[in-house]
Amino acid sequence: MKRPYIFLELCGILLLLNLAAEARPPNLLIIIADDLGYGDLGCYGATEIKTPHMDALAKAGQVFTAAYAPASTCTPSRYSLLTGDYPWRQTARTNSILAGDAPLAFVPGQFTLARQLKVAGFRTGIVGKWHLGLGDGTTPLDFNGEIKPGPLEMGFDYCHIIPATVDRVPSVWIENHRVVNLDPADPLKVSYEENFADEPTGLEQPDLLRYGADKQHSGSIHNGISRIGYQSGGKAARLIDEELPDTVVAKAAAFIVENKERPFYLNVGLFEPHVPRTVKPEFEGASGSGLRGDTIQQADWQIGQILKVLDEQGLTGETIVILTSDNGPVLYDGYQDRAIEELNGHRPAGPWSGWKYLVKEGGCRVPFVLRWPGNAKPGTRTEMICLTDIVATMAALTGSGLPPGVAVDSMNQLPVILGTTQNPVRTSVVLQGVSGAMAFRDHDWKLILRNGKKATAGIGAGADSKDNRFATGINPGDQLYNLAEDPGENRDRAREFPARVAEMRASLAKIQALK
Repeated sequence: MKRPYIFLELCGILLLLNLAAEARPPNLLIIIADDLGYGDLGCYGATEIKTPHMDALAKAGQVFTAAYAPASTCTPSRYSLLTGDYPWRQTARTNSILAGDAPLAFVPGQFTLARQLKVAGFRTGIVGKWHLGLGDGTTPLDFNGEIKPGPLEMGFDYCHIIPATVDRVPSVWIENHRVVNLDPADPLKVSYEENFADEPTGLEQPDLLRYGADKQHSGSIHNGISRIGYQSGGKAARLIDEELPDTVVAKAAAFIVENKERPFYLNVGLFEPHVPRTVKPEFEGASGSGLRGDTIQQADWQIGQILKVLDEQGLTGETIVILTSDNGPVLYDGYQDRAIEELNGHRPAGPWSGWKYLVKEGGCRVPFVLRWPGNAKPGTRTEMICLTDIVATMAALTGSGLPPGVAVDSMNQLPVILGTTQNPVRTSVVLQGVSGAMAFRDHDWKLILRNGKKATAGIGAGADSKDNRFATGINPGDQLYNLAEDPGENRDRAREFPARVAEMRASLAKIQALK
């Protein structure tokens, strides 16, 4: 796996030799929200939730209406964004939502977008959500010492991250290789198997919680919220949920300012609107759609603050900004925060059916806004694009090239972004859900494959059902939809067009055979 890295180094040396004679490549700022739905932004039709900064970004940029996360859950999609590969190509560590102490999802020396751009002369950083594992998996992860391998070993020069999701322990920030503010006299202990002595849990002491939670989310209590898993110690290092937005903004701003003299790639992983949902006092009740809506307006504020830094540093015209999400939305996701009751007519997935965890359009079709002043003409783009495509697009933009055998599912979207072609670059996409669910869109047709299991109760539940988390996309038979005629995926055409099903299965098999 180290050979592609050597190839990149050689390309990088040649590229750096010519940098002085060429124009500086644009910076890349990727802001990836967590569970943000297609319909959660004003520029995609939201009315109850106000997103003025996202909308301003959209007005100055390109709004893609057929953008896909390659999976309907976070870890697989984030893996694909960084590698340009569908997550199922490396199944050992990317087919599930990782625990907070899970090993690194990448193998040593593996190609990543960060490594590609670092070799091309970029300064690389990641702030916010990581959720791609830490450590090599050979020994239990010790959060009290050096924590590696991690982002720095995968091409990032700097990281200030939370290991997984905020609803999973440990509830700490990690900067580069160490937990922030950790007191050696109060070591941090983490377990996903059993609780530590004298540590309260949401299951045993629900009276300590600001809102209730299901059994999975009723582990260790911190800041009035129970989490998945158990933690003990590390009290001085533990995060405060309401302070997360300020930390994300501060660390992202500092990275931009410190690296303004050279090209940089910054990945900002927002935590909103993922559970547990909390907001700063000024965002309480700010939206017309309950606490979940408030968190989205809080995310919008963060985006505005980060974009303001670009303006202040004179970098707006030199920076490609991409705003997207790792998967579709979900309302009830383990916490009783009234996301359903206070929805107030808002449609998180917009016109699409389904939600997070499913391979319906609502689970994988995501907002995707790209701004590149003076290069990407503002407007609506109907061409298909996938998070995997960022790798090949940046390789084309920087002239850095891609090593053989990497990023096989990435397509160069530069002609679409620049408007130099009238034809779509991508005409198909493979989507991954939970419980082995998989779908394949080819032009306007979409095939949801049977996965050999019986349907379970609740499979037809709508996005405003409290059982929606557990409607896991188990499909007893192939389903075929024409999205041009039936965007809501309501009319299954599989029995009507068996030849189309067979043809699409054959096309998918060819994609799966790529190496």
